[in-house]
Amino acid sequence: MNPIDATNTTPQAAVTRSMADASADAHRVQLPSTALYQQVAERLRAKIMSHTLAPGSWIDEQALAAEYGTSRTPLREALKVLAAEGLVTMKLRRGAYVTEVSQRDLSEVFHLLSLLECDAVGVVAERATAAQLADLAVLHEQLEKAVDDADAFFAANERFHMRVLEIADNRWRNQMVADMRQVMKLNRHHSLLKEGRLAASLQEHRDIMAALTARDAVRAKHLMQLHMAQGQEAAALP
Repeated sequence: MNPIDATNTTPQAAVTRSMADASADAHRVQLPSTALYQQVAERLRAKIMSHTLAPGSWIDEQALAAEYGTSRTPLREALKVLAAEGLVTMKLRRGAYVTEVSQRDLSEVFHLLSLLECDAVGVVAERATAAQLADLAVLHEQLEKAVDDADAFFAANERFHMRVLEIADNRWRNQMVADMRQVMKLNRHHSLLKEGRLAASLQEHRDIMAALTARDAVRAKHLMQLHMAQGQEAAALP
């Protein structure tokens, strides 16, 4: 028998291997399900969306690192994520600021959203299953019930639009719209809160839902275009 083989079969060798395995387990890093910088980004995103951090405000990295009990490294990585989403603007030698949405930003974002969402609603009118249209009807009913609550209406409106995109099933379009809608949220207090806009938006959704139910792709696209145009007008900065 090969001497090496003999050694490997002894009880002492088995104990040695067991100890080595235990040592390896002790040094094995248990990664969290979500990276720390992603958790920080999520918390910062919530502050920005709720306007706890208002558009144009400076982001105090030192204060936030202390608040979250972390170093500034994951915080800076989180800021890079939010900058890529358009929620944060990095200024040379001045740090990070919550993005301010200009009139040009609004115009450009609404233009692209209109193109993408009109295309999506046309696809849905033509291809959606009965079950998928039923999903949209449920979401529309949530809009009807939220007509007296701007925050609830805003959330239900977003769910409806994103469900249209999911049904149309183009992941590249979905990602682009999701990113642009993040920026739109920075300006939400300028849109649905305008007098009469919430009721008008609800009627536009009723018309879109009727066109989808009728499987009228041309009309659905036209109505979505009008809906986006009215939304842009309501969101215009004073």
